[in-house]
Amino acid sequence: MEASSSGEGSQRDEEKGMFQYFGWVYHIGVNSVGREYCHLRFLLVRGKCVAMYKRDPHQNPGIKPIRQGVMGATLVVEELGRRKVNNGELYVIQFCSRLDESRKGEIACATIEEAQRWMEAFNHAKQQAEHELSTESSARDKLIQEMEINLQGNRHKMKRYASGLRKLKKIGQGPETLLRLSSKIFGSSDGFEDNNGDAFEAHQWKCARTMSGIRIFEDVCSHKNGKGVLVKSVGVIDATADSVFEVFLNTERQKRYEWDMLMGDLELVETYDGHYDVIYGTYDPKYLTRWHSKRDFVFSRQWFRAQDGTYTILQFPSIHKKKPPRSGYRRTKINPSTWEIRNLNTPMGSNRPRCLVTHTLEIHSQSWYRWKNNQQCTKFEKSIPYALLCQVAGLKEYIVANPALLQQYATTIHSQISNASMPNPEFVDAEIQDEFYDAISAESLSSDEESEEDKELDQGHKVKLKNVSWAMTTLALKRTTGLSKELDPDASSITIDVSGKFGSLCKGVDENDTNCWTSPSGEGFMIRGKNYLKDNSKVIGGDPLLKLIAVDWLKVDKSIDRIALHHRSLVQSEAGKNLPFVFVLNLQVPAKPNYSLVLYYASDRPVNKDSLLAKFLDGNDMFRDSRFKLIPSIVEGYWMVKRAVGTKACLLGKAVTCKYFKQDNFFEIDVDIGSSSVARSVIGLVLGYVTSLVVDLAILIEAKEEGELPEYLLGTVRLNRLKLESAVPLEA
Repeated sequence: MEASSSGEGSQRDEEKGMFQYFGWVYHIGVNSVGREYCHLRFLLVRGKCVAMYKRDPHQNPGIKPIRQGVMGATLVVEELGRRKVNNGELYVIQFCSRLDESRKGEIACATIEEAQRWMEAFNHAKQQAEHELSTESSARDKLIQEMEINLQGNRHKMKRYASGLRKLKKIGQGPETLLRLSSKIFGSSDGFEDNNGDAFEAHQWKCARTMSGIRIFEDVCSHKNGKGVLVKSVGVIDATADSVFEVFLNTERQKRYEWDMLMGDLELVETYDGHYDVIYGTYDPKYLTRWHSKRDFVFSRQWFRAQDGTYTILQFPSIHKKKPPRSGYRRTKINPSTWEIRNLNTPMGSNRPRCLVTHTLEIHSQSWYRWKNNQQCTKFEKSIPYALLCQVAGLKEYIVANPALLQQYATTIHSQISNASMPNPEFVDAEIQDEFYDAISAESLSSDEESEEDKELDQGHKVKLKNVSWAMTTLALKRTTGLSKELDPDASSITIDVSGKFGSLCKGVDENDTNCWTSPSGEGFMIRGKNYLKDNSKVIGGDPLLKLIAVDWLKVDKSIDRIALHHRSLVQSEAGKNLPFVFVLNLQVPAKPNYSLVLYYASDRPVNKDSLLAKFLDGNDMFRDSRFKLIPSIVEGYWMVKRAVGTKACLLGKAVTCKYFKQDNFFEIDVDIGSSSVARSVIGLVLGYVTSLVVDLAILIEAKEEGELPEYLLGTVRLNRLKLESAVPLEA
């Protein structure tokens, strides 16, 4: 991509230290006569303000914006994934007002990398607005009077609805114009560092072979269940994760032929929600399998982009009414598999981007062991699993042989913003320097992430796992210096005992119980240590500050906020009113019907007014969104669900809509999981396997300053094989 020229106006703003980002996007929507439009527009983000132009204002001085406004606190920006627009694939970003959910507008980009750059720019503008709201009252009054940008519908004057359609490329990857015109940013880029997992996972990967610079691993523990062997191929590719993701998702035949020996002839059947599609494909049996009949297959792809920029792609065999069995073809089931594409740190003195690509699948053990133990050619090398394992090698060689791909998807970022213009550090995204995996993977040192190659690549940025004695000493120190300062040291503690009288979900007695909850220790999670700001070191979590005393598993017609005020809630009981402090987490699960998982945590003393917890409870919503983290970990369950959920900590307020409510002796957070299309996809997958899952969750407030370290866990919960039908209807 060619970077657009900055121009004089941009240079003056740069010298003043004001954040600025601009470039060409597509404005899509429906006009007043009900016809869809797709107009090429120049979008400019300056500080907290956003303006849309028909032409580049740098080349056309004096041109007036056709739309403008600010990134206000009630404006929600969400990346909706890919969508087909006039035979071109675009990545859509939606703007929606929290005050009026019917007021929605959309822009689109040609590549996922451009979409993510714009998301970072919008988040930066929103942080600037939130910072002004949290400081001077005059700035607050001024910001309230300013209008949020509205991208919905057409403008006051009637325009020809088809004026922008001629600019849309009819075939190929997307709009040709947008592939030429890149966005430009002046300011700090919210980059992410590569990381490791933060919750323990029971895999032991061992390198079985190397092929074409790709390592092939097997999970030596997986064959014990008798269901097959988990195998993965791992390689380091000299490109960004965004670039590799674009190549992988592309179904264009000529390009696919160059690297994929199995899935060369692909056809996009249908797309749902931008993050889920169904693919039909065929292949010639003379290259694979020993049968002479032609083969075809149907599979679904579901993908997510984590807050650290890592892509996770799930592939399942599927069926679709548009693709029934075809005459002359034998329908084949593609092995379920997952892809993970993760950016790696750039080595010292090098500007070359690199990413780690991991492809995991489950195969029959008999053919795998025969091939692994036999160095000669076997029937396995003409099978679908073998072709799938070779995809990483093909992808790597294809990108090496096509350096133009790196230029096509690369965007130069300039960090030339003064410190004076930056928002307060407490509102800056924590993922910038965080090792963003908080559930530790208990894998052997032969795993892909622990190879000598990656150790050298990530030197100085890895999560440091301390030895056991050191960890125990740290935990003891944290209990005395960390947890003690969060609760009032002068108040006398009470005995918390509700004897299981409250909560619709019962407490489990042992690990064999089902449809129940328990409260595990924090030893399965990693949190920031005392020296995190100096060496990025994390330590094993200790006992949580708050005690889990009850869990409600409820069935509701629609999501309910402020559930602690309900007469059936533990908080409204006599026992609840006598507790010094109750923390209520209401996880609103979108489904048919909807569900609410309500967790009640209590302390034995009041909260210390000078603690981080008190700062969180009394802070504004912007501060809370930037600090409240949840760490998931699936202890037992289907391996693909584990991959989908992951072990990465998540700033909930940055991923989904969170509402906060403080009253009397309790504090409640209502988490609307359905507010994000990605979260809806993940929770939909989890609900399909929920009766076989053991899920651990940990919640905490992120520490960003020296005085707030080390971190501590607020609370934990283990959900043991929940049954959907056991949810209790919530009565009025």
